Amino acid sequence: MNQKPSSKASEPSGKGMAADKSAQLFRAVQEGCFEEVQQLLEEGADINFKANYGWTPLHSAVQGDKVELVHFLLDRGAAPCVRKDNGATPFIVAGIMGNVELLDLFLSKGSEINERDDNGFTAFMEAAWHGKEEALRFLYGRGADVNLGRIVGEEKRVLNKGGTTALMDAARRGHVAIVQALVDEMGADVNISDNRDRNAFLHALQVTPSEPWSQAKEAAGLFLLEKGAETTKREGGKTTLILAVEQQSQELVNAILEKDEVDIDKADKNGQTALMVAVEKENCDIARMLCEKNARTDIGNLNEIARRTYNRDMIKLLGQYGAKASLSQLDLNQVLWTSPSRHWGSQLQALSAIYCRMTGKLKIFMSEKYKIQRSSQGGVYLGFYDGAEVAVKVFSVRSENANRERTCLKNCRNSNHLLKYYGSEEQNSCLYLCFTLCEQNLEEYFGRAENADLKSKDILKTIFQAVQELHAFGFGHQDLHPSNILIDAADKVFLADFDKSKKLIGSDSEKNDIIREDLKGLEKLVLYIAMRGQTRFEELPAQCPKDAVNNTEVEDLRKCLVKPDEKTPVSEQLAKLILHPYFWSNQMKYRFLRDVGNDTGDTTWKKENGRILEALNRDKNQFKDWGEKIDQEVLECMSMGNPSKGKRSYKNCVASLLRLIRNIGEHLNEKDDQVKKILEKPEEYFLSRFPELTMHVYQALRSQSYVKHFPNTLTPHL
Repeated sequence: MNQKPSSKASEPSGKGMAADKSAQLFRAVQEGCFEEVQQLLEEGADINFKANYGWTPLHSAVQGDKVELVHFLLDRGAAPCVRKDNGATPFIVAGIMGNVELLDLFLSKGSEINERDDNGFTAFMEAAWHGKEEALRFLYGRGADVNLGRIVGEEKRVLNKGGTTALMDAARRGHVAIVQALVDEMGADVNISDNRDRNAFLHALQVTPSEPWSQAKEAAGLFLLEKGAETTKREGGKTTLILAVEQQSQELVNAILEKDEVDIDKADKNGQTALMVAVEKENCDIARMLCEKNARTDIGNLNEIARRTYNRDMIKLLGQYGAKASLSQLDLNQVLWTSPSRHWGSQLQALSAIYCRMTGKLKIFMSEKYKIQRSSQGGVYLGFYDGAEVAVKVFSVRSENANRERTCLKNCRNSNHLLKYYGSEEQNSCLYLCFTLCEQNLEEYFGRAENADLKSKDILKTIFQAVQELHAFGFGHQDLHPSNILIDAADKVFLADFDKSKKLIGSDSEKNDIIREDLKGLEKLVLYIAMRGQTRFEELPAQCPKDAVNNTEVEDLRKCLVKPDEKTPVSEQLAKLILHPYFWSNQMKYRFLRDVGNDTGDTTWKKENGRILEALNRDKNQFKDWGEKIDQEVLECMSMGNPSKGKRSYKNCVASLLRLIRNIGEHLNEKDDQVKKILEKPEEYFLSRFPELTMHVYQALRSQSYVKHFPNTLTPHL
């Protein structure tokens, strides 16, 4: 049976009607239809309805400068501090509009004077950016933070975004009156830097399609220079002088030159100097100013650039100041330079071809192209120190970490396993520390499948020796980590990064605490290196995995670092552990087993050292039936003995196995060719069949303090 459709089904639901009313409300506010707004609210429209991008009717009313409507919406329950999707509140929008009455109103409704959106903008910054001088003065009077930089989230900070102040915004936009008011009346700091190390003057020099160069920006820049703005900042590798030349501002170029802070010959990342830019721009007046200030004319082929534009006056000017139409030293460097570095060779060749005024003995160009790695202090860059290619760590001269590292390395120059320190230079509040240039760190080495030449025990032994060496020089490292272990082009391993090092001074207890901290770091490195970096250093397991090579030795060495021998002074622990079986060669292990086996065959020794034999044979299951792993020909041959003394017999215990190893070592040359062939390399023969034997014997003897056959610092090769 057919039914008539319900009238409710053909009408919009209550929820749909409310949403429609709210959308109409937003439109009515935009159009300023006061009566319609009032009617829609009475009909149930949501006063806090959010349209695209989170705009509410209140945001829209503020943007439209509709003061009466703003008051009405607030009286009817509009949330005064509601945020758009980008975090902007009505108070911040009022700052954009420069409406003082609304700014005052929102402050009375709970807005905070320095509240910010998700991009770090405050109302004060917005007023500066948009040139709203009256609003700026009002906000300053109500306590706005003049020198507050834009605060941004971690992701943006990593990209060096944020930190921009109101003064930087006003300078960038060319709002001269606001720049002057901020500095003269409000105390804005002209040399605060943003997160890209740019001050307000550098912002004034920025040019984009939406922010073209103008006389206003030039005037703002000149004012900032008069007020002491530094000219040493750089943007994209370009100095402020190069940027001023690009804008062909003679006044700014002259003002920058008068301050005499900028290296006039400093090149950008493309190797262009200020003079080269002036020649390309065909600006003879600026080119003359630069030449009169002794800008070099032998960098780049300036005459060739001038000839391409048929600029006779420029060619004549350059000739007066010594420019020659010949292959420059810059070009010669590019042709002749070759680098032994596989990893950094191309960058080093490019760096050698760029002209940079030397900082003492150092040539460095701080751009991303030549950056090796980031750091919290200032980064590590490629460079040349006294002609040698180096890695350059950049710090602030006031950095405590920098002074700690330099002090440490100055005292450790004659080291074998610490990264070589070449020297340091200072310029413009920067400290440059120069080191041997390496190819990669240990994390990177393990991360590349083709890197398998360096054995784990060799890497670790070098690190142990490096830390021991550092302690001998009177310092503790305190930051042992795979990223601080470097490998050069010849696969030589070095310990690096001493900016957290501590001097071994004070009481014995204080010195021991520093050394113990390094021992803890080594314990983690033992595990990390044994696992070949398969697990991140920060996520290592509690103990060495069973499938790791030399698992038993690794685990014993690790435990010795966690709980050092109480009988050995802390300062001597490392020297002792460098002689641990993990670091022994197969020949050393075999010699050790032979020597212990020699003792176990002595009747007098057995009587006097029964406790040692008991320790050797304590685990009857571990080497049970060891004879089954030995070739029958070998057992029969070694059981024959001397006819006058009778046939030798070997028991099913560790002591007898050691005795067999000793006998083979002593009498192998007497045996037939078949046995000699089987035992061609006796150390490999026994260690492959009994890989745990060396550690078992070592631990047993150590437990009884029987160290007669242990290596020591006087006989490290056994």
